[in-house]
Amino acid sequence: MAVTSSSRDARIGQRGDQVFSLIVRACAWVVIALLVGLVALLVLDSLESIGRFGFSFLTGSEWNPVETEVNPVEFGAAPFIFGTVVTSIIGLLLATPLALGSALFVSEYAPRWLGTPVAFIVELLVAIPSVAYGLWGLFVLVPFMRDRVDPFLQKYIGPVPIVGQLFSGPSVGQHLLTAGIILAIMILPTILSISREIIAQVPRLQKEGMLALGATKWETLRFAILPYARGGIVGAAMLGLARAIGETMAVTMVIGNSSSKISASLFTPGYTIASAIANQFTEADTSIYFSAVVELGLVLLLVASTFNVLSRLLVKRITRLPGGAHA
Repeated sequence: MAVTSSSRDARIGQRGDQVFSLIVRACAWVVIALLVGLVALLVLDSLESIGRFGFSFLTGSEWNPVETEVNPVEFGAAPFIFGTVVTSIIGLLLATPLALGSALFVSEYAPRWLGTPVAFIVELLVAIPSVAYGLWGLFVLVPFMRDRVDPFLQKYIGPVPIVGQLFSGPSVGQHLLTAGIILAIMILPTILSISREIIAQVPRLQKEGMLALGATKWETLRFAILPYARGGIVGAAMLGLARAIGETMAVTMVIGNSSSKISASLFTPGYTIASAIANQFTEADTSIYFSAVVELGLVLLLVASTFNVLSRLLVKRITRLPGGAHA
């Protein structure tokens, strides 16, 4: 009787495993189906623009939705792609060192009574709506950049050969650099929180072993903690980059939205793909205009996917380097 009961329980357990396996497999397929459906919808709605402009949509810099006898309708997304990449990279370069330094302070230097509240307060920044960041950027950051930061950069870095080109030309405060800074503020909590958790997972024996051998705190961080956590830290930075690429409202409010040219100067007002869609979607009053705006969404998906693939390859390479933890 005991054997029969045990066999029945085993069969029930196997059925439960099979049902659960089917459920999680269905969830995975639903996610894939949603992605395929999204791509299909974007492709179908942008077919008119794809057929008319082809590859020149990615390389062209003219955006003329009004057709006249002299200037026909022409759409080119190159300035929008440029603005998206530049602002996202600026945000990543500014946010990553600050987030990593803060994560190291909270995890390794600050006492618990201080580190925990600081980490909690910083992570609350994630809950702030994008439009709130945009309003703060418009009324506080933009005037500060126009009156203080931009003149300082032009005066002291502008004369430097090559690098000075990044800070040339007149500035009104609403430009690519301001958008990059607002993105850095927005993605910093994401990078910080994930980096802090990764650093906290470094085995205690690994840190204590370094200290027992006479290593200083800095040497312990350099040779025991950061090599073990670098794969996760790079992954955290890439998640922050992914958010920066798709950010819309905050960037739209501070980037200027008034130029479609590609310039080396970070003081140039411009667009990102997301801000261009937000600004022009309601104005798309013709089928070709609507199709071009939808194709911008398809391009944004392509850019984000490209960065995600490159990020995954980078994380994989970093974790395989000597001294790093393997994913």
